[in-house]
Amino acid sequence: MGLPKSAPSVGGDFFYRPPQGLMKKTTKAPQAMSDDYIRETKNSVILDLGKKVNFGDVRSHQQEYKISSFEQRLMNEIEFRLERTPVDESDDEIQHDEIPTGKCIAPIFDKRLKHFRVTEGSPVTFTCKIVGIPVPKVYWFKDGKQISKRNEHCKMQREGDGTCSLHIESTNSDDDGNYTIMAANPQGRISCSGHLMVQSLPIRNRLSPAGQSHRGRSRMQERDKEPLQERFFRPHFLQAPGDMVAHEGRLCRLDCKVSGLPPPELTWLLNGQPVLPDASHKMLVRETGVHSLLIDPLTQRDAGTYTCVATNKTGQNSFSLELTVVAKEVKKAPMILEKLQNSGVPEGHPVRLECRVTGMPPPVFYWKKDNETIPFTRERISMHQDTTGYVCLLIQPAKKSDAGWYTLSAKNEAGIVSCTARLDIYAQWHHQIPPPMSIRPSGSRYGSLTSKGLDIFSAFSSMESTMVYSCTSRSVVESDEL
Repeated sequence: MGLPKSAPSVGGDFFYRPPQGLMKKTTKAPQAMSDDYIRETKNSVILDLGKKVNFGDVRSHQQEYKISSFEQRLMNEIEFRLERTPVDESDDEIQHDEIPTGKCIAPIFDKRLKHFRVTEGSPVTFTCKIVGIPVPKVYWFKDGKQISKRNEHCKMQREGDGTCSLHIESTNSDDDGNYTIMAANPQGRISCSGHLMVQSLPIRNRLSPAGQSHRGRSRMQERDKEPLQERFFRPHFLQAPGDMVAHEGRLCRLDCKVSGLPPPELTWLLNGQPVLPDASHKMLVRETGVHSLLIDPLTQRDAGTYTCVATNKTGQNSFSLELTVVAKEVKKAPMILEKLQNSGVPEGHPVRLECRVTGMPPPVFYWKKDNETIPFTRERISMHQDTTGYVCLLIQPAKKSDAGWYTLSAKNEAGIVSCTARLDIYAQWHHQIPPPMSIRPSGSRYGSLTSKGLDIFSAFSSMESTMVYSCTSRSVVESDEL
């Protein structure tokens, strides 16, 4: 039939197949595919699985997720604090005039940050879009701390349309946290936050190329079926007090705010020893998440170094401060030990009004005369006192106008006390010798008249003469003025 001799070696079953040219094409192709094609297919599968295992797929790098209400509250607190506290100057080249001119619009987020879950070693990018007039300055923060543009790990970028991004090429466990972007211009500030959850990369044994494709595919399927693991992160103090000075006997409160999942437990230490709750030491937690150590009343024993330790499953964090207790000031109302005494002096002589008063703190003294305050600069009057409580008002010299009622008032924080005394000023007098007195003999004047021939006794009745005689018979003391 004209067939080549080698035709039967192909087999009788192929006798009625197409011509030899087509047979060569169809019989040799399966042998080539069985070697090269399978090898190429195997390599491509291995590479594909390698990309997936090593998270080469961009969509698997950063998976969006919904944060808990607790984490949302923490971010709200951070944003609230950042918008009301001064920040370092932005590294942007944008400058704002001190007095803006023209139309101004406060910053607005056209696109907000999202929350991502990534595996350690994977890249992640936070993106948002901000508009405002004038163009707002942009600040990036991580857990409330500003990120510098010189940070090589976190690369910040800003485009002309207002799109701002923060990119981390290879994430690690330290990148886990809250990322906040704040935009500011003269019209105001605005901020939004996104949370980054960095999951640890599980340890895997290297697989041989032959079995990597099947095992890798099965492992990916199992991982998709696994439920999401509970989120944990170590404690981080968002608010902590510094060194304090408080007064003995008063209320002292130490406030702090801490984040962490599960919520951390707080322990207070004083000089390395636990502070146990009792009648004067109380530990409180407010709805806002602020932990407080209340000490009331404060004593000298409460002075020292306080350490607050926050602990949960993932680790612990702490801060310390020094509390100085100022000794309680003993207050005692003024008390008069020696009162003012009524006195009187001649005009022109000096006079002292003295008193002794005690009190704690030392009282302040006020002098009054007839309910009118005596000024310190008054002429001839000076006021003196010493540390023993002795108080003196010196008038030198005294005048008639200085006479009156003097009042001393002593006042301090604990009370006031007063005492009053009278001062009299006498007029100046001169000691005079009284005039000499003469004693005349009885009947001398009448005798002289009688010797002149005048009968005085006959001019009076016998009774009258007897009375006159009896009177004149006594010695009479007369003055020369008669």
